[in-house]
Amino acid sequence: MISQELNDMITRIGPGTQAGAVLRHYWQPAALNDEMEDGLPVAVNLMGERLALIREGELLVLATRHCPDDAPSAQYPPSHEIEIDTSGPSYPAHEIKGIAFAYMGPGAPPPFPQFDCFRAPDSHVFAFKGLWHCNWLQALEIGIDPAHASFLHRFLQDEDQEDSYGKQFRDKAAHTNMPITQLLRDYPRPDIEVEETGYGLKITALRHMENDLTHVRVTNQIFPEAICIPMSREMTITQWHVPVDDETCYWYTIFTSFQKPVNKDLMREQRLKEHRLPDYAPLKNRENNYHYDPAEQAKLTYTGMGMDINVHDQWAVEGMGAIQDRTQEHLGRSDVAIIHYRRMLRRAIADLSDGRSDALPMQGDIAGLRGPLSNDAIADSKDWKAASHAVDLERRAACPWDASV
Repeated sequence: MISQELNDMITRIGPGTQAGAVLRHYWQPAALNDEMEDGLPVAVNLMGERLALIREGELLVLATRHCPDDAPSAQYPPSHEIEIDTSGPSYPAHEIKGIAFAYMGPGAPPPFPQFDCFRAPDSHVFAFKGLWHCNWLQALEIGIDPAHASFLHRFLQDEDQEDSYGKQFRDKAAHTNMPITQLLRDYPRPDIEVEETGYGLKITALRHMENDLTHVRVTNQIFPEAICIPMSREMTITQWHVPVDDETCYWYTIFTSFQKPVNKDLMREQRLKEHRLPDYAPLKNRENNYHYDPAEQAKLTYTGMGMDINVHDQWAVEGMGAIQDRTQEHLGRSDVAIIHYRRMLRRAIADLSDGRSDALPMQGDIAGLRGPLSNDAIADSKDWKAASHAVDLERRAACPWDASV
């Protein structure tokens, strides 16, 4: 448990806050390219500010939006109703891989790291987002808890792999015929190792199996508020948890394919069935009890809330309240990555307060950052590290674009 003062420090992100100052030193997803198809300006609510994406000549800019009131109807006004407040701040923006990112911090913006999601050709990436009614930090923390997948995302039956495209946990573990859903169900208590890296944290979950085999699942926390995780053997997910304000956030995801071009139309169709426009709010939500079905819970899923794991995560993080009360929590062994991350965030806050912005992760020379390694593998328990790395290199060697590390 932590004090209320510390909880406020690491969660609140408006102008002048300490955690907000850290996040403003990094590029933040502001809008999908899909949202800009009908032209600019596009309303953006980000980091506690009411903004709009506009063009100034050839440049994409995030400008302050005149907002006469803060009613829900004023949150995402159509383009023709947006008024720019020229007296307010504006920020540089940059389109890359289906997302317009904005830099809201001091000085020149940092370069984009050479992660797979930014290096892959446009044909091999797809971007989407979704709105959650909770603080950004609890949204991030569920993504760096490897143990929760065995419970929150427990599927009581294993789906046909022919219908797996675009869906997480619908693959088979590398070099086996065991569905990932079965593996997570049969081995629910992983050992978790956490390593600090140049980009954040490398998180390895080890599920020890029979015959001296170990399932190795490598995920990553990319500082300050992103994760990179395996979706399948073919795809990874790089996902940012972006504050709208203290009590609302978006997840922005870039799906990256190592083999075939992404079927963008199918992936968009799959996700638009679960979200409304223009705000990308989930159709399953607190107001309709996330479509909870006790009959489904008895036979198909742990939550009884459908097959989309985003809904499971949404229910879990929104159920903690708008801002999780960490003064009453008791972290355990499976929370080791969360503990490491909070220490990193507090260290970054302290460094920034002392004027050492160059000490923040990825604020110096990042030319050598690649990957990161993010996959599932089953390996001999005595040599699981080398085997996990070999599976990643095998996938990269067969990749039609330069995925070398």
